[in-house]
Amino acid sequence: METKLRRASTKHLAKVDPILKELMKRVKPQIYPLQDNYFRSLVRAIANQQLSGKAAQTILNRMVALFPRGEFPTPKQYLKMPDGKLRAAGFSFSKIAYTKNIAQFFIEREKEMQKINELTDEDIIKLLTGVKGVGVWTAEMFLMSSLGREDVFSYGDLGLRKGLQKVYKFKKEPTLKQMQKIVEAWKPYRTHGARYMWASLAKPEPKKK
Repeated sequence: METKLRRASTKHLAKVDPILKELMKRVKPQIYPLQDNYFRSLVRAIANQQLSGKAAQTILNRMVALFPRGEFPTPKQYLKMPDGKLRAAGFSFSKIAYTKNIAQFFIEREKEMQKINELTDEDIIKLLTGVKGVGVWTAEMFLMSSLGREDVFSYGDLGLRKGLQKVYKFKKEPTLKQMQKIVEAWKPYRTHGARYMWASLAKPEPKKK
């Protein structure tokens, strides 16, 4: 099913966007397995805010080591962990507050979270951004990495903006209107297009002949 879907998305993107088509010949996007622990996924997204992936992972590893058997905590376990210990692991006080807000949310809205995949993208973003500390970017990353939604593009993501700037030869970071003009054509596979933008940042420019 996934291979069939990937073929369909690749075919569509190549048809509607000749520049992306050329990129797809040179770049292979990284496809990560879906994160089925929704609490972990959102805590990870908060940890990654304004940090490199490596720095965020180091903090997460230290945090997880605080709990029994070094396993990722449940929301109840996380709420009981003293803020001082989480701060010593590397979380800022604001991120401690935000992640504990998420833990409380999962406890109070457990049934809703179990059925979250039945909601539309828009309703999921509205639900999650009701939690203080969870912004639209975090909700969009959740849609992509945990729920596997196919048609998500985060205009607030720095990597995606830089990817569009590089691939489409903008002299400076493109405006929202410029980005939308490109990305809207990718529907209903904007998530796949986004993965190519991220992958483009790790790929050197081809040498001119």
